Amino acid sequence: MALVVHKYGGTSVGSVERIRLVAEQVRKAKENGDRLVVVVSAMSGETDRLLGLAKALVERPSGRELDVLLATGEQVTIALLAIALQAIGVDAVSYTGAQVRILTDEAHNKARIREIDGDRVHRDLASGKVVVVAGFQGVDENGNITTLGRGGSDTTAVAMAAALAADECRIYTDVDGVYTTDPRIVPKARRLDVVTYEEMLEMASLGAKVLQIRSVEFASKYNVRLRVLSSFVDGPGTLITAEDEVMEEAVISGVTLNRDEAKLTILGVSDRPGIAATILGPIADANIEVDMIVQNVGSDGNTDFTFTVHRNDYKTAMEILQLTAAELGASGVTGDNTIVKVSIVGVGMRSHAGLASRMFRALAEEGINIQMISTSEIKVSVVVNEKYAELSVRTLHDAFGLHDKSAAA
Repeated sequence: MALVVHKYGGTSVGSVERIRLVAEQVRKAKENGDRLVVVVSAMSGETDRLLGLAKALVERPSGRELDVLLATGEQVTIALLAIALQAIGVDAVSYTGAQVRILTDEAHNKARIREIDGDRVHRDLASGKVVVVAGFQGVDENGNITTLGRGGSDTTAVAMAAALAADECRIYTDVDGVYTTDPRIVPKARRLDVVTYEEMLEMASLGAKVLQIRSVEFASKYNVRLRVLSSFVDGPGTLITAEDEVMEEAVISGVTLNRDEAKLTILGVSDRPGIAATILGPIADANIEVDMIVQNVGSDGNTDFTFTVHRNDYKTAMEILQLTAAELGASGVTGDNTIVKVSIVGVGMRSHAGLASRMFRALAEEGINIQMISTSEIKVSVVVNEKYAELSVRTLHDAFGLHDKSAAA
């Protein structure tokens, strides 16, 4: 009997009727012989509703009390799903994160899992029960309820799979797998059968919204086989696994688009050791993450220093950079929050030369100007004006032959 963790997101459990459908799906898996742990999110929109209630009272609620409030969303869902399972003859029991004892650190609203006590769950599984676990939440050493941040139910599911030595962790969502790019932009995008952890991490960090990054990191660290499937359509989904399990590596697995980028440049600062730290230190102190960095050296010994941040942080970063520019005697500061980042990703890039130039050539032929470039072993990213966002994705998808060849032209 395989031990399998299922995870159902908010859309999948968004109504009583959908909870009944999930219960039927779980029942069928149980009848096929699987031992099952089911991790669920709050019903679609519930977390935002609860957050809205708190903010109606005060702009910045206490982190501890906010966690107590938000954790109730999943508590509702686990109880409803357990009731639905029992109603169709499946022996089921529900647990909050605290009842399982998913131990986290003390960082409210963005806690990290330290360990999971799997004894209670193992006993229930051995007695034939389906165990339904609240995602997104845990408890710290002092007994305080904590939450894991947006998308935290994915992380809960993978962490449970790791702690229980499960055979597979299946993430059920509103899409039927990982695609070569967003099918809303490229209708002929192809569902991938297998993706490596490394590719999925890159895709998630570069704009793909299928899985939360921390859940993929957890899966990679503990070698948990992940599978992304649809809650609504039958199919094999996409397996996310170690690179040595991928028999035939595609050169390029996908094209990603991140619309949340903004670019800032400080002009004419002295090119000396430590200048990057001087510029970026205050940005880091404001808890603003920097993505891409480009530094150019001028013939007069000065440099222009460009970096990107999340678009939501653009205004704050600009204010900080203007203060830094004044302190350094820079010649000016410029910014642009109308950019996007487009990337190609694939483990096969390690053994194939010329892919970057092929990417650049394809964009140039469409008249798309590249503003910044960043590379790693398995990805090349470029910054372009946002008006070229979807054209860039379509161009690169075609240039690397990623479309579904069975789809109609």
